[in-house]
Amino acid sequence: MTFAQQQDKGSASASPAMLVPDFWAEASLHGHKGRKPVTVRRHGWSNTSAAEAQAHAQARAEAALQRILAGETLPRGEARQAYNGADGMPIREEVLARHGEQVITRNAYGAQCLNSPNVLFADVDVVPRRAPGLAWVFSGLFLLVLLGLQLFAGFAPGVTLLLAVLLALLGTFWVARPLLRGWVARRDAPEQAMRARLTHFAGTHPLWNLRLYRTPAGFRVVATHRPFRADEDEVRRFFDAVQADPVYVRMCLNQHCFRARLTAKPWRIGMDAHLKPRPGVWPVAAERLPERQAWVERYEALAKDFAACHYLESIGSGHVDNQVMPVVELHDRLTRAHWQQASLA
Repeated sequence: MTFAQQQDKGSASASPAMLVPDFWAEASLHGHKGRKPVTVRRHGWSNTSAAEAQAHAQARAEAALQRILAGETLPRGEARQAYNGADGMPIREEVLARHGEQVITRNAYGAQCLNSPNVLFADVDVVPRRAPGLAWVFSGLFLLVLLGLQLFAGFAPGVTLLLAVLLALLGTFWVARPLLRGWVARRDAPEQAMRARLTHFAGTHPLWNLRLYRTPAGFRVVATHRPFRADEDEVRRFFDAVQADPVYVRMCLNQHCFRARLTAKPWRIGMDAHLKPRPGVWPVAAERLPERQAWVERYEALAKDFAACHYLESIGSGHVDNQVMPVVELHDRLTRAHWQQASLA
């Protein structure tokens, strides 16, 4: 049985395998339902060859056409989405490397991603942090408003323009200080809350060990004490406990895997153009490959100076499973998790 056929039979399995194919193809078939023409397009995939992918696409298109002609209501085509599309569709991204069961791909906007069938990653987004410069911007506006009011009202006898400026600066000091203090509280509160949630979870699950990382938008948590499947009830309970991103949770269930972004988001490192050609779904036509490669080379040159996350601490039993350890080491190396001096992006 071919790789593609095994995956088509996945619905009969209690735990479908993660699927990140190397080869893709598309087949288009035409028929008639009465006098009405019917065109059906289906994708095919394979880890073996382009020919097997084409045969798989042809078989899927033929099956869909026959069902439509028999009266079923089915979509005539399939959207070109990188992942998280229709149930059962595999991850459609360029495969960059394989490390055993772990697969590194380039996602639709150009970043490298780790796809793992058995290492539990969870991303948790929080309210974006405010830059402390906003407090000083606010204070500068306050200064301008105060000066404007003084100029409009006229200075009191004996009050010079210099004294007015000094009074305005003194006023902005009292505004800036509480604003900065509030920013620090907002910055630190999510981290304290996350640590508290993980500590509570570990206290009620003594076998668990959790690695906590800072990301640009929040946190990443990795469970290291044993491998997991994405459809386990224990995984769902963990996602609920840490308040994992709902889109990420749905992707894990649809794709039977966990994912972790390894490199920077392009718009955070000065990339002013999207991955070419659009949309960034793999594969692309041969004539567009040079355009894509040029974008990738520029992106990789910029991304090497940034970290996707920063390691903070481990919470729980301290146990790291032998199957999980190499994946954690790979993740930490490629994300630059221990480069605390590198900016998060």
